Amino acid sequence: MPLPPEAGSLFTLTTGPVACYPEVLSALAQPVLSDADPAFRALYSATLEKLRRALPAPKAVILQGEPVLGLEAAALSLVAPGDVVLNLASGVYGAGYSQWLSRNAKVVNEVRTAFDAVIDPEHVRQALLEHPETAVVAVCHHDTPSGTLNPLAEIGRVVREHGALLVVDAVSSWAGMEVDMAGWGIDLLVTGPNKCLGCPPGLTLLGISRRAWEKMRTNPVSPRGSFLSILDWEGMEDPGRAFPFSPSVAEVHGLAAGLDRYLAEGPEVVWARHALTGAAMRAGVKAMGLTLWPAREETAAATCTAIRLPDGVEQTALRNAMRENYGVVISAGRADTLNRLIRVGHMGPTAEPIYVPLVLTALAGALGRVSGRKWDLGSAVTAALDVMESGT
Repeated sequence: MPLPPEAGSLFTLTTGPVACYPEVLSALAQPVLSDADPAFRALYSATLEKLRRALPAPKAVILQGEPVLGLEAAALSLVAPGDVVLNLASGVYGAGYSQWLSRNAKVVNEVRTAFDAVIDPEHVRQALLEHPETAVVAVCHHDTPSGTLNPLAEIGRVVREHGALLVVDAVSSWAGMEVDMAGWGIDLLVTGPNKCLGCPPGLTLLGISRRAWEKMRTNPVSPRGSFLSILDWEGMEDPGRAFPFSPSVAEVHGLAAGLDRYLAEGPEVVWARHALTGAAMRAGVKAMGLTLWPAREETAAATCTAIRLPDGVEQTALRNAMRENYGVVISAGRADTLNRLIRVGHMGPTAEPIYVPLVLTALAGALGRVSGRKWDLGSAVTAALDVMESGT
């Protein structure tokens, strides 16, 4: 029997918000203490230290809003009047970041590629040679509306050689795959707990290098006394320091639990679990007769499988059929990729290979309903299981 519209889905396999780990849900139910209570201040200080280790980063900051807040705050805090900025646009989110970079920058130059491809580090090198005065470079690591993964290590090396500061949107990559701040030359990393960490939306997590912090402190237009301020949260690891405004107490409890789980399982183990789930899903999709959105599979992110819509299939009808008949919710494209693809998230609790046969079954069944043709579910599940059994 189809699920009524008011019923919740049984399986949330979106690219965010994601399902929460049980430990996180339990932590969210903890008593909401005053932000001045010594017990909460101790929890907050401990959570900041766990975050600093999990990123890892010289400085860690928690902002009280979902990661869009952190992305805007990062642009306004780091870019000073007169700065020349380079934005790397390989997808909807990367391209859209120019709107915030341009508020303070003298000029925002761009390296752009098709939204099913990724940025070539040599194109970044050439752009920096053409504009040696570039002070800040911005890139989205995993541009989720395309399911593609930019070669961040290589891009970071080019930017560091040039001497510019590197701002990275790692919202849907961090905690699901390796993101090496120090090794890859990242100066300001923006992420959140609501993707691969398996927490609800509501907080921004920042990893900040020492030179990025110094640039923000000397930037005359870096926000202060504002919801967008990063600098106002300096020194919050000190239990005696007053918060700029009331933090989200319940969300901090959830974040602490999510970090505990991530560190206990081990980052490399978590990354491997995400990678195996994504690989199994891609194998199943191809065996079913569908086409991946990324032009080259090696550029596909482990945390999201983007699938080109077959001719004549409309994404709303397909996603509704998956939810109503199978209890499975997935994501659509956004902006330029809307109604051109669908996306299956492999983040946090759903980054488990056993979910792959489930979503393949729902996808094949829903496609049959909306397209009027049979899809090869048997081959899809077999291909996915082969990957799962091999562990690669």
